[in-house]
Amino acid sequence: MKTFLSLLMLWFVAAFAVPALAEHPRGSADVAYVPDVTFTLRTDIADGKLVYVSEAGPTKGQVNPDLKVAEGAVVQINVVNGDGALHDLAIPEFDVNSDQIGGKGSATAVVFRANKSGVFEYLCTLPGHKAAGMFGKLIVGDPQEQPENEFPDLSKNPSQVGEPVGKRGPKEVNIDLETTEVQGRLSDGSSYKFWTFNNTVPGPMIRVRVGDTVNVNMKNSIDSAHIHSVDFHAATGPGGGAAVTQAAPGQSKSFSFKALAPGLYVYHCATPMVAQHITNGMYGMILVEPEGGLKPVDKEFYVMQGELYTAQAHGSAGLQEFSLEKMLDENPGHMMFNGSMDALTKTYKMESSVGDDVRIFFGVGGPNLISSFHVIGEIFDRVYDQASLTSPPLTDVQTTLVPAGGATMVEFKTEYPGKYTLVDHALARAEKGLVGLLTVKGDADSEIFHSEEKAAENAGH
Repeated sequence: MKTFLSLLMLWFVAAFAVPALAEHPRGSADVAYVPDVTFTLRTDIADGKLVYVSEAGPTKGQVNPDLKVAEGAVVQINVVNGDGALHDLAIPEFDVNSDQIGGKGSATAVVFRANKSGVFEYLCTLPGHKAAGMFGKLIVGDPQEQPENEFPDLSKNPSQVGEPVGKRGPKEVNIDLETTEVQGRLSDGSSYKFWTFNNTVPGPMIRVRVGDTVNVNMKNSIDSAHIHSVDFHAATGPGGGAAVTQAAPGQSKSFSFKALAPGLYVYHCATPMVAQHITNGMYGMILVEPEGGLKPVDKEFYVMQGELYTAQAHGSAGLQEFSLEKMLDENPGHMMFNGSMDALTKTYKMESSVGDDVRIFFGVGGPNLISSFHVIGEIFDRVYDQASLTSPPLTDVQTTLVPAGGATMVEFKTEYPGKYTLVDHALARAEKGLVGLLTVKGDADSEIFHSEEKAAENAGH
């Protein structure tokens, strides 16, 4: 009976929705009372994600199926609520927005003409639902396959942590940095003019030991349009080096400092307006290991949080332009780990095995916001608060505060397989791109975690 009522509702909605297409005619060819193609999608929960599931046709049973139609076709998409929660469906490029449906078995429909070729996104617009998995592709016509982004990916590989110093004595260490201004990929379909150290955001992780003499050689690329510099929070001296490294395009500057205190420190450009140089990507970290080095672990990762203040709203396509007004208001449109919206979810894989000891070197480039660093589903065994390596670590910590321009080092054992999400627990920021994933592989221990769903999964294997 419920299925019959749902289908009846869809017929009723569609019967009245299709004539609405003719209310704003662009010519007689735009008016159609019978859709050329119809899709029916059911809202559901699959593998912990919110999804659309195809109910008919060649895509039946597929999650978030590709909907392929001919250019110029009149398309009807029926949406049936399969999970009881509130949902809708939108295709922004065609100004398509369905009614919201709540309650299992409720339904709605949208009808529109697919009058331009390309690949477009359909999604649920309720807050958080796209991030939870409710989106897919509408493919109109036969669009020519193009690279996802023509600009280089400047995001930083979190596994590039440098070589541990071990038990060696103090020595001279040479650090070569080049400041560049490069238009790079921000996400699929969008880019930003980043300012970098060594063409990545963040810049390279530098690893020395207490007592080392660190020689910093900084060159500003001849292609730059701005003066740049570098300030090491690990250095004792004028501006942390910034006072003597203000370099015009094509210039090189050098200085040396002695690593007096162990810790994990941020470095960044310190040329006015300093906040603009930092937000554009000019930050990184230097680890000053204590005498004897750090205790070896199975996996180490380098993660930095950053903010972009853009004139365009989050999710806009094309080149995103810097907004001074938004930066001064401390209202970023994009937030990210390691230099792009999906650096730690798509571009790079952070992986460990059950039983591994994991260490994350975490810092906040900023320039403005404090981070509440958290790994969903994990507890930090040890947190080196404020990145002090000589103080006793905090133990059994859920979330740790890291100030702008600050850092921390966290350690934990990965004890159960699955995907663990890195976030700033100011969770609205996840909607602006601040998400990472740590994937743990290995055998499940039901004494640590158990659910009927997991038991069925394991039985299936």
